[in-house]
Amino acid sequence: MSTQPPFNRWFVVLGAILIQLSLGAIYAWSVFTPALSEAGWSRLETQMVFAVGLATFALVMVFAGRLLSTLGPRKLAMLGGLTLGSGYALAGLLGATHFWVVCIGVGLIGGAGIGLSYVVPIAVGMRWFPDKKGMITGLAVAGFGFGAMGWVKMAGSWGHLIEDYGLASTFVAYGIAFATSILVGSIWMKMPPSGWMPAGFEASTPAAAKGREDFSIVEMLRTPQFYLIFITFAVSAGAGLMSIGLMKLYPMEALQAVGYSAVEASAIAGTAMAVFFSLANGIGRIAWGTMSDHLGRRRSVIIMTASQAVFLFAFTSMAGNQYLLYLGAALIGFNFGGNFALFPTLTADVFGNNRVGQNYPFIFLSYGVGGIAGPILGGTLGDMGNFPLAFSICAGACLAGAACMALVHHPDHDATHRPASVHGFMHQMHWELFEDVIDHAIHPDHFKRVAGSDDNVKQDSP
Repeated sequence: MSTQPPFNRWFVVLGAILIQLSLGAIYAWSVFTPALSEAGWSRLETQMVFAVGLATFALVMVFAGRLLSTLGPRKLAMLGGLTLGSGYALAGLLGATHFWVVCIGVGLIGGAGIGLSYVVPIAVGMRWFPDKKGMITGLAVAGFGFGAMGWVKMAGSWGHLIEDYGLASTFVAYGIAFATSILVGSIWMKMPPSGWMPAGFEASTPAAAKGREDFSIVEMLRTPQFYLIFITFAVSAGAGLMSIGLMKLYPMEALQAVGYSAVEASAIAGTAMAVFFSLANGIGRIAWGTMSDHLGRRRSVIIMTASQAVFLFAFTSMAGNQYLLYLGAALIGFNFGGNFALFPTLTADVFGNNRVGQNYPFIFLSYGVGGIAGPILGGTLGDMGNFPLAFSICAGACLAGAACMALVHHPDHDATHRPASVHGFMHQMHWELFEDVIDHAIHPDHFKRVAGSDDNVKQDSP
């Protein structure tokens, strides 16, 4: 088995970060909304572009998983980079303040570009780093989180691009920058040679055994483990996305209730979101990914979702205090970021390292579910004047997610080819005791005959 790669595998990390820095553009959308509002856009129109981008990102990623094996990672990443860059450039060239131009260019085309490229550095990184899957995934997706903050600052307070050059020129400049960064990063996006393992990494170790059995998409969808993981990711991501939506509105209300002026409350809440939540979001991706290599993926997700429930419950009493608000925003952001490092690697561990590029996009659809449910819940209860209830409901959902994750065990590959049955479900869930109980309930006569046969054997024995 080969242990010497054709090049230093850490170049894969560099390429992954370059790609993900540009893909984080979707979270930088808020920097453009003030200028668009001044141009006459409604709040709904500004949020529709963001929503179209998120939805397109998640949906296209499913097709990208299938293209990964046919086009190869390098070509797929390049296609995504060119698509993302052209979307922003077209929005700038064809009318940066026209709603449908921007919605199609930035939301639809740009979101498609992100969806095409996103899975590439994750899948390639795991193949090159089977000994550090969590850490390497965390580093890759951290670029996504930190990139958003960088693009926001360049367009705003650092580079003043929108102020000095206008919205159209900024869109074009960003399109060129995104495409260039992803094209450079794609240079190192290729899978290792067949059978390659890093020096000192034995195929018989527990870390190597995880993800060794590959499930096809259909096989994965026939396991209860898929749905348990899907639910957990949906509630955990939904809680974080709800928090993002309310991280300024709710603290502003809570701070003004204890005597802060509207201007002071806005500044404090803005700092909580733009600095503490955002930085912790990026750091959490690296930290949770690295910790999971030692704690195990399932245990890490349980700890992350359970502690997130505690932080969300506590946040309702922290939002009205400046420093407790900063702490609460950082803790929630830290756990929210962990989702994007833990669930790709959990997918690889449970359903196969070699199939993560095809399987993870289906898990990631839960992010879209959470992205719809969480913000709608927060907005609805916010309009009713009950922000704390929104955080409490999401906290309860995170506890339910932790319980779901506690039920996840490695599925039986052979069982996915058998007809669906209650017995098969119990077997996949490793509920052997319940299997016996159900067998007794369904076939009582069989067990009576077996018991009778045993008694006859004992009587005939000398």
